[in-house]
Amino acid sequence: MSDIQNKVVIITGASSGLGEATALRLAKNGAKLMLTARREDRLQELVKKIEQDGGTAKYTITDVTERSEVEGLVKATQEAYGRIDVLINNAGLMPLSPLAETKVDEWETMVDVNIKGVLYNIAAVMPVMLQQESGHIINISSVAGHKVFPGGTVYCATKFAVKAISEGIRLESDGKIRSTNISPGAVNTELTNTITHDETAKNVDKMYDIAIDADAIARAITYAIEQPDDVDVNEMIIRPTKQEL
Repeated sequence: MSDIQNKVVIITGASSGLGEATALRLAKNGAKLMLTARREDRLQELVKKIEQDGGTAKYTITDVTERSEVEGLVKATQEAYGRIDVLINNAGLMPLSPLAETKVDEWETMVDVNIKGVLYNIAAVMPVMLQQESGHIINISSVAGHKVFPGGTVYCATKFAVKAISEGIRLESDGKIRSTNISPGAVNTELTNTITHDETAKNVDKMYDIAIDADAIARAITYAIEQPDDVDVNEMIIRPTKQEL
């Protein structure tokens, strides 16, 4: 029996990319999933596929920038499964552009989704996990959370914040909650679709010629979850072999 068998896992941003790949892999390992995103049609298709393969999954429509909706997600998960073992904070946006373009609306959206959305989910699950005296929070940061690059200043700032939040969970949870920060490099997902600055988009497209499959990150997440309770995998950087940044 897998160490993931019957663990209750919330995955945000589950309608595509890393979230979808992770849902499929964890379902095969026997996890009980609560999938969330804003695109209901995608979630319905994913739940159907998981159930057809013998897995267990439910979904809720959630905008992670709305605190009340996040609280509703956690309540729905408890009602469906009785507990919450793992939160995977995967929802995120990457509308890159140089600071001089002053795309302030995009900066605010990144802060709302990439930082506040992460914190809202943590705030909602933390009391549940502390009461259980067990839990695991996995935050998806980025290589951009380790090194700033031109055109990515604000995005990098949000991912540096996610890394700091992950470490704070580890330090403050008194060993009751495991904390994992995963930093992907170029991965084949829809993340680059949010880039509206043409020159930046072209440069990123070139870099993403070497992008790896989303299942590479799903395997890393699976590895972190399946460790014994006294083992906490705190940090992983996963990128294409040829990626320099």
